Amino acid sequence: MAKRSKKEHKSEAKLQGFVVVAFAKDWEQARDYETLLRVNDIPAVIGAQEKGPEGAKEIAVMVPEESLDEAHVIIESQNAYDDYYDFAMEEEQDSDFDSDLFQDDY
Repeated sequence: MAKRSKKEHKSEAKLQGFVVVAFAKDWEQARDYETLLRVNDIPAVIGAQEKGPEGAKEIAVMVPEESLDEAHVIIESQNAYDDYYDFAMEEEQDSDFDSDLFQDDY
C-alpha cells in the first residue's frame, strides 16, 4: 500500500466540504472564476483532477457546498455578460460605417 504524504492530507482536509462549481478550459479561466467568486465573498479554490472523460486534465473550481447555488448564479451571470460583450464587439466589427454612408454623390 502506498503511503500518502502529509501535504496530500492537508490539501484533502482543506477541500473537505468543497464541491465543484465549474470546470475551466484553462488555468487563466480558473483563476478568473476564483477571483470573481472571492470578490463576491465566496471562498473558492482551484483543483486539478487527474483525467476527465476525454483523457485531458480538468481544472475544477470548487466552493463550499453551502455556497454552491450562489456561486453558480455569479459565474453564469459573468458568462452571460461576457457572451453579450463578445457579441456586441463582433457586431461592431462587422458593420461598415465608413462604406457608402459618408460618401458624397458629387
